[in-house]
Amino acid sequence: MSASHLPPLPPDEPPGVPGFRTWRGVYAFVLGCFVLVVVLLTVFSHVYG
Repeated sequence: MSASHLPPLPPDEPPGVPGFRTWRGVYAFVLGCFVLVVVLLTVFSHVYG
């Protein structure tokens, strides 16, 4: 099929998570939390190891 014959994409549904209007915001928050946990684990392992 060529690009002109494809049906239009439906609009993205909102995530339904309080405080987030887009899925990109949800993914950024989850990634940020993961990075924070990894950094804290690294720091604590050096301090208490």
